[in-house]
Amino acid sequence: MIPEIEESDLAEPYIGGLLVSLGLSVHFSRAEKDSLFYRDDAGREVSVLDLVGGYGSTIVGHNNPDIVGYAKELLDQGVPVHAQFSKHPYANTLAQKVNAVLRREFATSEPYSAIFANSGAEAVEIAMKHAEFDRVAKLAELAEAIEENLEAARTAVAGGAGLVGGEPFERLGAAAALPLGASADEVIAGIRRVNGARMATAPVFLAPEGSFHGKLVGSVQLTHNPGFRTPFTSLAAQCRFVAVHEPDAPAKAVESERKSLFDLAVDGREVRVVERELPVIAAFVLEPVQGEAGIRPFDRETAQRIRQACEAADVPIIVDEVQSGMGRTGAFFASSHLGLQGDYYTLAKSLGGGIAKAAITLVRGSRYRKEFELVHSSTFAKDAFSTLIADRTVDLLEAEDGKVYRMAAERGERLTQMLLKLRAEFGELVKEVRGKGLMIGLEFHDQSDSPSAVIAEQSRAGLLGYLLSGYLLRVHAVRVLPTASATNTLRLEPSVHITDAEIDRLESSLRALLDVLREQNGAALLP
Repeated sequence: MIPEIEESDLAEPYIGGLLVSLGLSVHFSRAEKDSLFYRDDAGREVSVLDLVGGYGSTIVGHNNPDIVGYAKELLDQGVPVHAQFSKHPYANTLAQKVNAVLRREFATSEPYSAIFANSGAEAVEIAMKHAEFDRVAKLAELAEAIEENLEAARTAVAGGAGLVGGEPFERLGAAAALPLGASADEVIAGIRRVNGARMATAPVFLAPEGSFHGKLVGSVQLTHNPGFRTPFTSLAAQCRFVAVHEPDAPAKAVESERKSLFDLAVDGREVRVVERELPVIAAFVLEPVQGEAGIRPFDRETAQRIRQACEAADVPIIVDEVQSGMGRTGAFFASSHLGLQGDYYTLAKSLGGGIAKAAITLVRGSRYRKEFELVHSSTFAKDAFSTLIADRTVDLLEAEDGKVYRMAAERGERLTQMLLKLRAEFGELVKEVRGKGLMIGLEFHDQSDSPSAVIAEQSRAGLLGYLLSGYLLRVHAVRVLPTASATNTLRLEPSVHITDAEIDRLESSLRALLDVLREQNGAALLP
């Protein structure tokens, strides 16, 4: 007999309570384009202008009729969701279409292999896993080559070749505590001893300060916000965060992690100690537009400094396009604006057309390890339904010579100009407007010293953005939310279908909010 349970909130009740306190506890029952709908206490349907867009998941709008119609068609056909370990031609079709976009936007001919996933964080974890899989394989290949060289050197010395000194020999002598006049056998033993210890060096990832790449065990290590990351730092490979906008920082960060292994090279009658690069850095991971850090686009110069530093040490670059990709910035890949071609790409969110949970990790062909396919899998990834929906979404994005991309750029410019006008009028309150296309951040000045106790307390608690969002939802039926790690910044990520009238509605709502803040009327902001 099933025991009776008291009626209570069991699904994330703490978050539920927080939503109530911030005036954000609304149950939405319907969605269309850039609108969400709920029913008030009288049962009337209320339309809310949604600028959150599933944190960037609805570039073609909520319940896009073309995507919804196709989804119904697929379900009516009875397409199999579960046909694991069988042929999936539609997955290859989607991979080919995304590769065609890569070729166009990056002028590359190199193919990228596709590994399918269910979410952005999972796609990032796949990229991390493959990068480490590749690093370990390279390390094994390097160790095998060095061992062959050591035996060849031993044979050469036995045949009369001599050991020759030099700086690498001196470094080996110090690292292995070799005696003066060490024999070939002692040198080889020292190399094996030092190399064995160095090969056990734990891998490290590099990422810009402010990064956000998910909250799973691996991806959370790449997330800069210590509140998300520090409880779990012992569970996975660590990440070093880089102040990438300092000109020398990327190169210095890469150089500081570089290590070498010792080897022997035979050159005629001479045997020399040489050094080989030890792969320690698994990858450099970045977002072309940092989302949770407050919608901060990278500039081309910074991106190129990162690329140059990584190329110098053969460090792969993982470009996280989970939120910025699929046309949101005016191109399918936001990194194409920067001329930054990654070794890995992660795609999700809008890839599912606002309907399906679909994600892909793309791996540059020259780095792809086919054996990885045997050590990674996912029950739901690459299923017919979500993959075909993603395929139709890419078709929609690419239709009419990329009309969606042009719409994103034009609508984003219209929205940005409106926000800049507000900043000019309320400069003491609005700190900055930034973004690219339809991925925009509206940052407010810190209000910790506000004469209003409500505003000051919420600001000091890191909840100002949520307080402002609750006001806009409750009073003006406009839905925005702050970015997770920069809560004074409100994110605006509508679809390409946002209208001039809706932008005007947002302007009047923000203007009312700014008037409240200018008056320091904290009571008006409370639920």
